[in-house]
Amino acid sequence: MSDTAKQATGAARQQPDAAGPRKPGLVLALLAACALMIVLDSTVVYVALPQIQQSLEMSATALVWVVNAYALAFGGLMLLGGRAGDIVGQRRVLLVGLVIFGVASLLCGLAPSPEVLIAARALQGVGAALVAPTSLSLIPINFTDDAARNKAIGVYTGIAAAGGTLGLIIGGVLSDAASWRWVFFINVPVVALVLLLAPGAVKESQPQRGSFDVVGAVTSTGAMVALVYALVRTSTEGWGDPVVLVCLAVAAVLFTVLLLAERRARQPLLPLRLFTDRVRASGFVTLLFFPAAFAGLFFFLTQYFQGVWSYSALRTGFAFVPAAILVLVAAVLTGQLVPKLGPSVVAGIGAVLTTVAMLWLTQLSADGGYATSLLGPLVLGGFGAGLIYASVTASIMSNVAPEVTGAASSVLQAVQQIGPALGLAVLVTAAGTPADPVEGMRRAFWVAAVIAALPAVLALFNRRARTS
Repeated sequence: MSDTAKQATGAARQQPDAAGPRKPGLVLALLAACALMIVLDSTVVYVALPQIQQSLEMSATALVWVVNAYALAFGGLMLLGGRAGDIVGQRRVLLVGLVIFGVASLLCGLAPSPEVLIAARALQGVGAALVAPTSLSLIPINFTDDAARNKAIGVYTGIAAAGGTLGLIIGGVLSDAASWRWVFFINVPVVALVLLLAPGAVKESQPQRGSFDVVGAVTSTGAMVALVYALVRTSTEGWGDPVVLVCLAVAAVLFTVLLLAERRARQPLLPLRLFTDRVRASGFVTLLFFPAAFAGLFFFLTQYFQGVWSYSALRTGFAFVPAAILVLVAAVLTGQLVPKLGPSVVAGIGAVLTTVAMLWLTQLSADGGYATSLLGPLVLGGFGAGLIYASVTASIMSNVAPEVTGAASSVLQAVQQIGPALGLAVLVTAAGTPADPVEGMRRAFWVAAVIAALPAVLALFNRRARTS
């Protein structure tokens, strides 16, 4: 039997109700709320860091770990979280992850000391590593029709991509109007609502039989933690830092062991057949490199708004609203464009638009105006990002066998987690420390333009590949 036939047969066994959920709007709202909450929590805390430091009397070193503890746990356990959903059920793992995330959010808000806050942030990362891959993998399980699935993935990815900007705004509003503690408390009612409605609305996946891949779990977690920590540390210590070099070496060794072990595992944590499909493999590469470039737009323009134009944190968040809106609009439109043009063409168009935006930003100057210098790049970059994220996610998740949906989702989100850290490490190095900070930003955007163009090159090779 061919691979296509096997996938079709597996899908038929797993999804007897081909019409999809009875309340598709509710299902999509619940899953998108999970994605939005996870993305918000990655950015909302940045605006609150000054208040946190003052309230808990934290040192600068400890304050960094409020961010890093979450990032390490989230990135380190991502592969494990997605595959756990394949084995025991995606909805079951999602609910467990939500409980962990909600409890951890409450502990963060109540934290009386830096130690408790950092530990609770790490626990939040554990919950996020379970919620993020399972919420995405439940979309093809609940939306089996091609058109409905593409539309749902577009809305899901658009909301997730726009959530970063929304996090900056919400963090500023809550910190100014109430307290930094509310940036964590706000998660609790959202978690409670999803836990109440999801069991009756969201269809469960078919659990897979077999033993759990312990070797894969240990090596993948160790490799991801080492890699994420190395990339996070590179931004401040540089590529020549001994700790960075050791962590990169450890990550390389563990990834090698993981690949060798997965070839023989009966129920591999990282099924290598995920990478045998050309479209899917190029999609993973795209979602590694594109966020590496796109993260630079937000990172350097945040510095530009606050350091050159003296914007407040809240005003900076609002400055990014056009990009966030266009990300969402483009992602929703992708559901209509992919069936007509194919995912590779849509992703290629998005890559070209984003590359143009990065090239435009290489002309950045200290005396430019928002409407004349920055609105155009933000609109082009946001629209291009929406096209890429939604089309590539659809191409990866639409053609994957049901029994490895969670694994595909976890790899997809793992590369998206690594991409920005890798990109910032490269772009910060490219920017250097010139006397004129704007000159450094221009250099970084030249490099970002090259990185953003890579998905367009991949799209040329895949333009004849099958559509969703």
